[in-house]
Amino acid sequence: MMNEHKLNELKKRLTGVYDLRNAGAVLYWDQTTYMPPGGAEGRGRQQALLAQLAHERFIDPANGRLLDELQAYADVLPYDHDDAAYLRVARREYERAIKVPPQFIAELSSHQNESYVAWEHARPENDFGRVRPMLEKTMDLSRRYAEHFAPFAHVADPLIDEADYGMTAAVIRPLFAELRARLAPMVDRVTGRPPADDACLRQHYPDAQQWQFNLDIARQIGYDFERGRLDKTAHPFTTSFGAGDIRITTRVAEDDLAYALFSTIHEAGHAMYEQGIDPAFDASPLGQGTSAGVHESQSRLWENVVGRSLDFWEHFFPKAQAIFPAQLSGVPLETFHRAVNRVQRSLIRTEADELTYNLHVMIRFDLELDMLEGKLAIEDLPDAWNARYKSDLGIEPPNNRNGCMQDVHWYAGFIGGSFQGYTLGNIMSGMFYEAALAAHPEIPAEIRAGRFDVLLGWLRNNIYRHGSKFTAAELAQRVTGREMTIEPYIRYLESKYLEI
Repeated sequence: MMNEHKLNELKKRLTGVYDLRNAGAVLYWDQTTYMPPGGAEGRGRQQALLAQLAHERFIDPANGRLLDELQAYADVLPYDHDDAAYLRVARREYERAIKVPPQFIAELSSHQNESYVAWEHARPENDFGRVRPMLEKTMDLSRRYAEHFAPFAHVADPLIDEADYGMTAAVIRPLFAELRARLAPMVDRVTGRPPADDACLRQHYPDAQQWQFNLDIARQIGYDFERGRLDKTAHPFTTSFGAGDIRITTRVAEDDLAYALFSTIHEAGHAMYEQGIDPAFDASPLGQGTSAGVHESQSRLWENVVGRSLDFWEHFFPKAQAIFPAQLSGVPLETFHRAVNRVQRSLIRTEADELTYNLHVMIRFDLELDMLEGKLAIEDLPDAWNARYKSDLGIEPPNNRNGCMQDVHWYAGFIGGSFQGYTLGNIMSGMFYEAALAAHPEIPAEIRAGRFDVLLGWLRNNIYRHGSKFTAAELAQRVTGREMTIEPYIRYLESKYLEI
């Protein structure tokens, strides 16, 4: 009874922390969707205050005492017991949080807000000079944040660990090198062929019809609009305010059907993960996806493995033709399928095909490490970025807007730990989908029929419901029976792109 009382007290205290964080998420969502430009200064102040209050409440010594008093109880529980997991993850987060002063959290939040607003205005104008001082301060704050966790093997490790617990620069570098060695020849082979004709995608597609099509697809694959909504923003994202309110955003391009379509499916993948977490974990250390990599495994699985498959379009292409008859009525299914899987060396990460996408991520990961190590000054970032695109992808950005300013991450977060999750997610998506097919070989036929409940049910049962109960490494082992490996992902890419 004593343990139950103390655990309930801890849960009550931590619920308040997560409620404050979720309130901050509401303010961020509003800022990126509907807030008028004049609200930026006040919004930054509000977000900084909420971040500081949440941090102060979390690091309250009373929480530490309760965790200490409950440790003996946790030690006798099975590892996968919900209470054991709650206490294990809460302690991990608490011990990390107490190393960072609340004043620093407020300073960081305020700067990230200011930097995001500057980037919103500077990117369309191709004005790197406007964001350069912001980025220099972000670099300083990122290093200062990492220093709170010294000693470390690499200054990026605390930042990587923040997003992908258990991962380090020393683990990721050889993994990415192995993947690059396998991908590069495949990219060369596929791009050596005449590119797929994607003219059918690059016509005028009215915003309103695209919007309805996106809504219908998101709903059919399993995104619950009773607990979510779709809105427009400059850089699509998913955010959670709690188990009953998980929202997605997208951006529509009227001259490119694929842009909003696959962005919406991608974000729906993130959101379905969050919607599938056990409701008992709401507003707790277990109530969110376990890592950036696992999160991206779901967004990338739904966007690419499912959403760009021939099976998927055998069901949805007739619907697309009915909505856009002038654009698609005379287009064969095979032509459309090849178009949405066109492989080409391109400038923009979010628009990149599956084969080249990871090269975009690796460029960013390497540049992050160089900046953190002091090898690359912020003022030299545009030139370094352009040089890497020329050497790795054979193309050079014509401007900074489509170069080092294209991603929001460095302008609204840290430099370090911002990008590795995308490629880790791709790797895990291959592992998870292969395991799902082994359990349910009927999944492709179900997708052709427009039914997604078998796949979604398997993902919910094996991945989603656990929230942060298990680490990414533990989850991969539980779900697939093996440690992280690139082989299933490589098999998937080879079977798809060497045949298309």
